[in-house]
Amino acid sequence: MADFSNNIVNQRFRLVYSELEKLNLIKGKSDIATHIGTYNHVVNSILKGQRNITIEQLNKLFEIFQINANYLFGLSDEMFQEGYVHSGDLQVRSINEKKLSGRRNIVLVPDKAIAGYATQHQDPTYIESLHKFSIPGMEGSLMAFEISGDSMMPNITNGDLVVCEPIERGEPLRDNHIYVVVTDVVVAKRIQQIREGSEVKSLNLISDNNAVFKPYAVDVEEVQQILRVKCRLTKHAIA
Repeated sequence: MADFSNNIVNQRFRLVYSELEKLNLIKGKSDIATHIGTYNHVVNSILKGQRNITIEQLNKLFEIFQINANYLFGLSDEMFQEGYVHSGDLQVRSINEKKLSGRRNIVLVPDKAIAGYATQHQDPTYIESLHKFSIPGMEGSLMAFEISGDSMMPNITNGDLVVCEPIERGEPLRDNHIYVVVTDVVVAKRIQQIREGSEVKSLNLISDNNAVFKPYAVDVEEVQQILRVKCRLTKHAIA
């Protein structure tokens, strides 16, 4: 059986679980399992290092218990989000909502939401419904996508998050760099621009795992959005 005990997020989850029990915010594994949308045996396996906690389960921790995403990723020592006071079964919001939301500048698109992002990314209400977090030193309006599959291995692996910056249409692209490209689907690929004269007509989308996944071209008119990959969170650290 695989050993996931060295995963920093799983290690931090065990600490969070203990703290939530101590504060009487949960009553054991079954209780937290219900809150994060899973089962008692799944929580038990995560605590034992037998499986990884999922992005969806992390989202529930962030939303319900106001756990600091940066703490789970090993980027902060503050377990709870700024402005929340936990004491016994008391959970009190004590910071101006506008100020708090302004600190979380990275919108997280988990794997299960990616299909929806392709059709709704221009809808402010949809974007506002997604969880947000921050990473020290990364400013501006950013998006983070959970990567599913192994087409970009070894540079991006299944379950990694790529943090991206949306770019304006017509902004110059760099061949052989990794972008998230939104058509009717959302993919992370290296790109090569295919020109007719001086005009870019299509993009060749290239997988790093090219022994299995072959390049393919998309017409620029099919492209709804392109986002420049700034970094990835892999094994729940920045790379």
